[in-house]
Amino acid sequence: MLGRFHEISIATADIRASVEFYESLGFTQAPTTDTWSHPYGVLTDGRLFIGLHQRRGPSPTLTFVLPGIASHLGQFESHGIALTVCRTGDEVFNEIGFLDPFGQAITVLEARTYSPVAREPSEVSLCGYFDELSMPARNFETAKVFWEPLGFVATDEVEAPYGRLPFTSDHIDIAFHRPRTFDVPLLVFRDIEMPARIAQLRDQGTRFSDELPRGLDPNNNALIESPDGTLLLLLHSED
Repeated sequence: MLGRFHEISIATADIRASVEFYESLGFTQAPTTDTWSHPYGVLTDGRLFIGLHQRRGPSPTLTFVLPGIASHLGQFESHGIALTVCRTGDEVFNEIGFLDPFGQAITVLEARTYSPVAREPSEVSLCGYFDELSMPARNFETAKVFWEPLGFVATDEVEAPYGRLPFTSDHIDIAFHRPRTFDVPLLVFRDIEMPARIAQLRDQGTRFSDELPRGLDPNNNALIESPDGTLLLLLHSED
């Protein structure tokens, strides 16, 4: 129903600083089109695509591409989805947007806004393997009712390393955590060698936050805040 995952769109006041930050973590720039009039760049680790937008707006936003959006508006209406953005027509770049029950923004575009890059998903960044976008949710059952009709499949709720409900899909995985764990979304990376990765990032001058979710060992896990305020959670995986 949403189409294909396109990017996690992030609003930034200083796109140059944001681009340099993600490049320092081992991300690669993707060639962008002239769709947007504002400064725009895309960084990828081969699996995760981060769209940096120098403009105001909800951030982060899960963005998808669905050709022929206008012909699908009835599907969204039939699922009780109230659009917060609806730009369709022959003279505009078609785009719709809406919120999930917890305020997470979702955007669906008519077409891609960047070109593919010659980088395999196995070529991970210095952060390790991108696992999921984890978002705060007060009620996991409400999350299931909303997200499963959109093409995501909930798996079993897990308690370690913190309570969360994972969802899988063909192109990006998401999860929901309790607001008391963290009250904002997290880009979650995992790696069996994460302590070594964290040490390498410290050596190159990466700054870490002290606000790890409760129960996580700061020697093996870390939290990074990007210049645009996005949080990257680096988790030590046991396998």
